[in-house]
Amino acid sequence: MLKALSRRGPLLAGLYFLALSLAMTWPLALRMGSAVAGYIGDNVYFIWLIGWFQKALFEMGANPFDVWFLNYPQGWSLAYTEISPAQVALALPFSLIGGPVFAYNVTMLLSFALAGLGMCLWVRRLTGRWDAGLAAGTVFAFTPYHQAHFLAGHLNLAGLQWFPFYFMGLYDLLRAPRPSWRPVLLSGVMLGLIGLTSQYYLYMTVLVSAAWALVDFLYARRVWLQARTWQSLGGMAAVAAPFVLAAAGPFLALAGQGALPDRDISMARMYSASPLDYLLPYSDHFLLGPWVSASFNRDLWIEASLYPGLAALALAGVALAQRRSLPHRRLLPLLAWGGLFALVLSLGTDLHWNGAPVELPLPGVLAGRLGRETVPLVLPGYFFFRYLPYFAKMRVMMRFGMFVGLFLSAAAGLGAAWLLARLEGRKFWLAALGLIGLVLLEVYPGPYPRFSTVQASPVDVWLAGQPGEGAVIQFPFRRVEDQDRVYATLAHGKPFVGGFFNAFPPEQYLRIRPVMETFPAPQALEKLCGLDVQYVLVDRAEYPQPGLTAELEAAGLRYRTEMDGQLVFETDCHE
Repeated sequence: MLKALSRRGPLLAGLYFLALSLAMTWPLALRMGSAVAGYIGDNVYFIWLIGWFQKALFEMGANPFDVWFLNYPQGWSLAYTEISPAQVALALPFSLIGGPVFAYNVTMLLSFALAGLGMCLWVRRLTGRWDAGLAAGTVFAFTPYHQAHFLAGHLNLAGLQWFPFYFMGLYDLLRAPRPSWRPVLLSGVMLGLIGLTSQYYLYMTVLVSAAWALVDFLYARRVWLQARTWQSLGGMAAVAAPFVLAAAGPFLALAGQGALPDRDISMARMYSASPLDYLLPYSDHFLLGPWVSASFNRDLWIEASLYPGLAALALAGVALAQRRSLPHRRLLPLLAWGGLFALVLSLGTDLHWNGAPVELPLPGVLAGRLGRETVPLVLPGYFFFRYLPYFAKMRVMMRFGMFVGLFLSAAAGLGAAWLLARLEGRKFWLAALGLIGLVLLEVYPGPYPRFSTVQASPVDVWLAGQPGEGAVIQFPFRRVEDQDRVYATLAHGKPFVGGFFNAFPPEQYLRIRPVMETFPAPQALEKLCGLDVQYVLVDRAEYPQPGLTAELEAAGLRYRTEMDGQLVFETDCHE
C-alpha cells in the first residue's frame, strides 16, 4: 500500500481529504443544491455573489464589480466589501452546472480538501513521508477556525487552500542555492490568489512574511547578503504584482477617496483574541462544545475558535525536541517565530481574558492624575493599529490566529515524520491511524443538525413577474442591508435601494437612512419617487398597527398583495 501511495500519492491524498471533507460536513452532501449548513447569514451574500458574477459575465457581458442595481439609483461598488474573486472563479464552473447554492457548497468543501492536500504536499516535500503529510493536512484542513467560518458562511475566510503552497514556495525560494523559477512562480501565484481571496489575508500574509524574513535573516544572514535571494524575491513580487494589484486596486482607490475610513479602535478591541481562545476546545465540538459554550464567554466564538488541538501541539513539541536531528533546522525557527508573531497580533490592541479586557490597577497618585483607576495592558497590536498604514482598516485581529494553526500544522507534520520513522509493522499502522484519529476526535463537530434552505421567497417570485424597471425598497429600512434581501435580486431581477453594506455604508444610504427610518411618516413616502421606487415591501410583523394599508393608500400607494407576511404596494412614480 505504501508503494501505491508513493506512486499515486497526490491523487490518493486528494481523495482522502475529499472523503474526509464530506464526512466532517455531513450531511451537507445530501443538500448540496438547496441548503447551507447553519443559519442564513453571510452565506447568502456569497451565493448571491456567485450568481451575480455568472449573470454578469455569461448573460449580460457586464462588469461584475459595478453593481448598478444595488444602492439604487446611486449604484454600488463591490470594493466596499469582500469580493473574493478567486473563490468565485473556483465556484463558477459548478454554478453553471448546478446553480449558485450548489457552487457555494462545492467551493466550501474544496476549501477543506485543498487546504489539507496543500499541507500534505508541503510536509511530504519536507520529510519524504506521505503519512506525516496526511496527519499534518488533517490538522490544518479541519482547524476549528476553518470549521467555524464554514458554518458562518464566510466563503472568503474559508479559502485557506493557498497558504501551504505559498509558504512552501517561499521557504524553497529562501533556501535554494541559486535562483529557481519554480518556487518563485509558486509563491508569487499563491500570494496573488491569497489577495484575490481576502484583503484581510493579503495584508496579514505580507506582515507575517516580513516577520519570516526578519527571523530568517537572523538565522541565515549570509544568504540574505547574496544577490540571488533578492533576485528571487523580486521575481516573486513581479509574478504576484498583477494579481495583487487586481485584488487591492479597487480598495486602494476607495481608500484614496476617503470612502474606506479607519476602524474605531473600540472595534479592534472587541475583536481581540484572548489567550483562553487557544486553550478552549471548539465550541461546536460534538462532546465538549456545549460545556465550553455554557462555561465561558463565547459570544464571538466564530472568530475566537483558535484551539490548535493537543495532538498537534504534542507533535509540534516532538519536532521542537528533536530539532537537531531534523533535516530542516532552518524551517522550525520560521514556523515558531512566525506563529508567535501571529499569535501576539491576534491578541489585538490590549490583553483580554474570557472576552473581557484585562485592566491593571493604577496607584492612587496616577489614578488621580489620569482620572481613571485602571489601564489596559497594551500589546504590540495597539501600535500597529495606530501607526502602520492600512492596519486600522481591519476590524478582526483574531484572524491572525489562522497563521498559528498553519505553522503549527507544518511543525506537527515534522514531528509526526520523526515519530513514524521509528516504528514498523503493526506499531506503525496503529500510530499513524491513532494520530489522525486523535486529531479528528478533538475537532469533530458531529453531524450538522441544522440546514437552511436557500430559495426565492414567494414575494420575490411574484415581483419577477411584474412589469416595470423601477426599484424595490424594504421597510423597516434597516432590512435593506440584510443579505437575504440582496440575494432576492437574483430572483426578481429588479433594482434595489439597499445592499450588503457591512462596515462601509455608501453615501446615499447614510443620507436617506434618517428619513427612511421614520416610515410610514410622510417625509419617508415623499422620497420614494426620487429614488425611482416602484415596489414597496412592508414587513407586517414590524408594523402591526391597524389601518396601515388604508393610511398608505391615502398617501398615494396602491396595495397589490400580501405574501409571507410582506405587504406589497406600488407607487405611482412610473405611471
